[in-house]
Amino acid sequence: MPSPFPGMDPYLEEPRRWPDVHQRLITYLTDALQPAIRPRYHARMGERVYIMNPPRAIAPDTFLIKRPVPDVGGRRVREPAVSYSVPALEADVPLLIDMPPVEYREPYVEIVQGDGEVVTVIEVLSPANKTPGEGYRQYRRKQEQLLASPLHLVEIDLLTTGLPTLFVAQSELLAVPPVPPHRYLISVRRGAEPDRFETYPISLPNRLPRIGVPLTAPDPDVVLDVQMVFDRCYDNGDYAGLIDYQKDPTAPLSPEEATWLDDLLHAQGLREAA
Repeated sequence: MPSPFPGMDPYLEEPRRWPDVHQRLITYLTDALQPAIRPRYHARMGERVYIMNPPRAIAPDTFLIKRPVPDVGGRRVREPAVSYSVPALEADVPLLIDMPPVEYREPYVEIVQGDGEVVTVIEVLSPANKTPGEGYRQYRRKQEQLLASPLHLVEIDLLTTGLPTLFVAQSELLAVPPVPPHRYLISVRRGAEPDRFETYPISLPNRLPRIGVPLTAPDPDVVLDVQMVFDRCYDNGDYAGLIDYQKDPTAPLSPEEATWLDDLLHAQGLREAA
């Protein structure tokens, strides 16, 4: 069963569901590119590995409070010492549980030429890339390295929440014209034009775009139909059988998006009238 949405399905932004979606998108992006670029190029999957510490609460459950010394007439008055008889106690033996760091693996796509020279890198952002922490820091470091190189960089962000991680999405910090209003964003930076970004702002009702993926000059771009890749991901992942469209998605919606979504799902018989 195809997705009820003409473009991205916001229900797939749910963090527990996204790792499966992410893996499928990377796989099907590679599959879509491969026949179009052979024999001069090959699309292959790379993997970034980093360590994430498990989340820890920092607010203590118990506070030790020292009572302030009263001040009378400008003089600090000490209260008389009080002795208490406290029985000696021994703590019960606890069960010790160590929380080791978690190894996180994040795939991406590379287009290589000849003996393996990388020409283009395609990134599909994950929640870890958009959340303060090691995943965000590592992504930004790699992003800076790629932007300082002659390689082409394609960034695909199909997640609403989190930091504006795509380089072009940080226009407010860079004193350049802001990207038009959007929910999702795709950016293409060509190595020969380091200061120009081909940008695809995407709203919820819109189809995901067909983008030109650059190769080595004078070879022409290969056209990547992102919507076709997403549709294959949705169908093969059987997400139609997993999603309860009667409920609202966990991803935030604007009032206009919520109204549009509700009308769409009612029209397709996936949501009952209130």
